[in-house]
Amino acid sequence: MDFQKMSKEIKEYVGGAENIESVAHCATRLRLVLKDDSKIQKEKVESIDGVKGAFMNSGQFQVIIGQGAVNNLYKVFVGENDIKEASAEEQKKAAAQKLNWFQRFARTLSNIFVPIIPVIVASGVLMGVLGMLSNFGVVSADSGVYKLLDMISNAAFTFLPVIIAFSAGKEFGCNPYLAAILGCIMIHPNLQNAWTMGTAGVETQYLDFFGFKLAAIGYQGQVLPILIAVLVMAFLEKRIHKIMPNCVDLLLTPFFTLLITAIATFFVIGPVGRFIGDGISIGLQFLYSNLGPVAGLVFGGTYSLIVITGMHHSFHAVETGLLASPAIGINFLLPIWSMANVAQGGAALAVYFKSKNKKLKTVAAPASFSCLLGITEAAIFGVNLKLVRPFIGALIGGAVGGFLVVLMGVGMNGIGVTGIPGLAIVAQNSMLMYIIGMAVSFVVAFAATWIMGFKEEADA
Repeated sequence: MDFQKMSKEIKEYVGGAENIESVAHCATRLRLVLKDDSKIQKEKVESIDGVKGAFMNSGQFQVIIGQGAVNNLYKVFVGENDIKEASAEEQKKAAAQKLNWFQRFARTLSNIFVPIIPVIVASGVLMGVLGMLSNFGVVSADSGVYKLLDMISNAAFTFLPVIIAFSAGKEFGCNPYLAAILGCIMIHPNLQNAWTMGTAGVETQYLDFFGFKLAAIGYQGQVLPILIAVLVMAFLEKRIHKIMPNCVDLLLTPFFTLLITAIATFFVIGPVGRFIGDGISIGLQFLYSNLGPVAGLVFGGTYSLIVITGMHHSFHAVETGLLASPAIGINFLLPIWSMANVAQGGAALAVYFKSKNKKLKTVAAPASFSCLLGITEAAIFGVNLKLVRPFIGALIGGAVGGFLVVLMGVGMNGIGVTGIPGLAIVAQNSMLMYIIGMAVSFVVAFAATWIMGFKEEADA
């Protein structure tokens, strides 16, 4: 690749260096925050040799270059002109200014839950391994080995409020360690375990707080209560800081912030958050149980439309709630999302075989493979969406795949991992059905795209 030529052309087609507010890059994409998005000449950017696609998402104009190459282009891009290099955090903040309130809400949830995905994935993988060892008689459920591994695998869900609180504290701008302590308070061992409530012989205990009856039930496995509580904590801490004299700020601000937030959490925030969170989880479970495969058909067929908007990141919060709920304990949404992602790969591969455009073919083949690894940006924005019909073919494949995985009862023990890597967190009794679902999604999307065809671009 001629990186200097690419750099010059990209700058020209986004309105010049003077229109670039900041630039950063990820593993495959150059990310630009621009002063005036109307100056973007998207088609010309996509016509540049070496560019695999371009799209606007979350307030950023993102140019798909590819692994390795994007690093070299970035060095040239920022070195030729006085363009501000931005860290990922700085660029998120700059891009967020261009988002509407709903997009900012989804981005906030993403920023909170994406950092904890590795923890949930690790726990899910260990759960799968432990289940396999138990089912094949390698370890007994009564053995010390099993009990130790089980403790390691479910610790993330047992202490989920602490993990979420710390991440939310960083995102909302309060002391993350103070937020983590609030999470600890919500699952304190002196409180009744929320997972044992409702079982035979277990009655709710109450605390008398100045004449008010307070249910002494913990918030193990809860997501929404701690999110709201930390948001309130951040609001309080910032305002107490403003009115507290500097000489006692370090001592009294954390004291009042924690005390007020904790009491408000047990009396108001916690019960309301638990009610709403349980309502969302139970509502999804109701749809899943009663609509069955039809729900998978709808969710699988529309997921890629949501990906285009960037709203799909907000699903991490819902999926975490499903896993943490004692009444559900499985992620039945992620297999559906996985089918939609794999289907994008099937459609992109059909484009590769059917297209006569050399440049498009060089993008379509690797983009198709990356979808099998759960990375869909190149396929969606670089191939399928701009040709329209392949994207529709992928929606069809995702719908059929979603129908099948729900019909076969496929579930996962984690979040954030789709495609072939998702095999690591698929519930053990769902492994074969998950593989069948991926194969069907891929083939149906390929066939639908091949049959519908698409308007061929000029050869390049």
